[in-house]
Amino acid sequence: MSSIADIVSRREISEIVHFTTNKGLVGIFGVGAVLSRERLKKEDYLEYVYHPNASTRKDEDWLGHVNLSISKINTKYFDHSTRTHAHTDVWWCALAFDPEMLSHEGVFFATTNNIYSRCRRAEGPAGLEALFAERIERWRGNRVTREDQMPDNLPTCYQAEVLYPRELMLDGLLKVYVARGHHADIVASARDILLVPGESGPAHEIPIVIDPDAFEP
Repeated sequence: MSSIADIVSRREISEIVHFTTNKGLVGIFGVGAVLSRERLKKEDYLEYVYHPNASTRKDEDWLGHVNLSISKINTKYFDHSTRTHAHTDVWWCALAFDPEMLSHEGVFFATTNNIYSRCRRAEGPAGLEALFAERIERWRGNRVTREDQMPDNLPTCYQAEVLYPRELMLDGLLKVYVARGHHADIVASARDILLVPGESGPAHEIPIVIDPDAFEP
């Protein structure tokens, strides 16, 4: 059987992504990790900056995991989150991580949105490969079929999730996406203040990429 690294290489998966608010990003930079929702409540530092993306998550058994997506953010959940924070000063970032993290111990793969009743979760190469099946069932009677023109690096269901245990350190952070130029300046300032290469942050400087398409379907 292929290893996770083999699947990543064959499918040309270049990044694993997680979107957050601008205030959430400050918290991530401040603690040097993306924390699971369960751990967010335990970090005093985040008391003043914690802004959940939205409040409709019902996967209580998985609050100890960080939710991420392969190659492209979950745009359905992103759209809901933006509506939740409409008419506020919140804006959005997407963190892109090295897919090497998929091989870490305790990582689960969810074939669709983790709250859906027919979601299937598994670890290892078989769990990852299941995300690219010809047909995925979300709930009874609702199925999505893999289209011929779909890029190899996108799961069959765009709501598929990577569930990372406890906290994801920033060692593998490749870049941060923003939609607007002035947001890039703000993120760069937070990065330079809060992330000291090799100490509080990765050993390399994190690029800030202006790319509105990163937040579109």
